[in-house]
Amino acid sequence: MTRILIADDHDVVRSGLRAILEAQPEWEVVAEASDGKDAINKALEAKPDIAIIDFALPLLNGLEATRQIRKRLPRTEILIFTMHESDALVADLLDAGARGYLLKSDARRHLTAAVESLAAHKPFFTAKVSETLLKTFLSKERAGPDSVLTPRERSIVQLIAEGHSNKQIAAVLNVSIKTVETHRASAMRKLNLTSTAGVVRYAVRNKLVEP
Repeated sequence: MTRILIADDHDVVRSGLRAILEAQPEWEVVAEASDGKDAINKALEAKPDIAIIDFALPLLNGLEATRQIRKRLPRTEILIFTMHESDALVADLLDAGARGYLLKSDARRHLTAAVESLAAHKPFFTAKVSETLLKTFLSKERAGPDSVLTPRERSIVQLIAEGHSNKQIAAVLNVSIKTVETHRASAMRKLNLTSTAGVVRYAVRNKLVEP
């Protein structure tokens, strides 16, 4: 039996995925989560074989959730399920430990194949995502504004844009307030921003949060 966790902040998406997955006799959805922090906690509790994770999760994005789940549960395979396909994002998620990447627009055609591949501990990428990866590695650079920030800085920018204080961010990421302040200052310097409002605009423009 393949045990699966679904992490997406939209109830209808989780319900749709559950229906497709549980139509397969050997697959069982053992947990659902609506934000990144909950995804990590549910994964640690349920220890799924596969975690299907949306990148644009509240609280902690899919990149941070992937990194933490893979660190604590190295045998859990991660399938990123998202509408975003930037070169930098795909590369960062692979660096964090994701082994599959499926665009939501391709779900109807490829979800079953993606889960079958990860269940056999094989990577899965659609042709469109493979082309993105090839372009990234051939060019030897990660294009796009997101590449300016480190993954940790991007997580902090997301949390700032969601309205969290430095103290709350430190608690979510399990780091010191000083560490948050350092990364926050570094991110704002790199982005040439001087206010929280500017951070929010950047986060919305680059799809780190939904408007």
